[in-house]
Amino acid sequence: MYEKTFPNKRFKHTLSFLQKHINPSESILDLGVENPFSKIMLDEGYKVENTKGEDLDVDFTTVQNSTTDVVTAFEIFEHLLSPFSVLKEIKADKLVASVPMRLWFAKSYQSKTDPWDRHYHEFEDWQFNWLLEKSGWIIKDSAKWTNPVNKLGFRPLLRRFTPRYYIVYAERIKTQD
Repeated sequence: MYEKTFPNKRFKHTLSFLQKHINPSESILDLGVENPFSKIMLDEGYKVENTKGEDLDVDFTTVQNSTTDVVTAFEIFEHLLSPFSVLKEIKADKLVASVPMRLWFAKSYQSKTDPWDRHYHEFEDWQFNWLLEKSGWIIKDSAKWTNPVNKLGFRPLLRRFTPRYYIVYAERIKTQD
């Protein structure tokens, strides 16, 4: 159902990874406004609420006040100047997050028409791991996948073999009081 065309390959992998780690009975705060994937999660039986479009670099109110079991963040952290700050504010004990990976053969994404649709970060896996660990998370599982395009050329060929997306399941590190 979700696997035929882009961005649906990404959705298929993301849903499979989510289902592997998160039970539909667990409530989810999905960082970012309602989007096609949050609708897929609802269709799959998950209880999902989204943030409302606030600037998550400076306004943590929704994240701080959330009582959900899980936070999901699918391709959101690359748009933030300081993803560390919002990661520290999450109260949930579980996190499922994906990011686009830095590609050595392509520049970071920057929309020509939408000033908000830009990637401040594109991560290598070790960088995202370090960010999560430094902000109080321990990674329990991760996966990568490619994003091939149906075009001719050197870059499209590289996209068939070079992972573009990185997803992790992490749990909050328990601190001793």
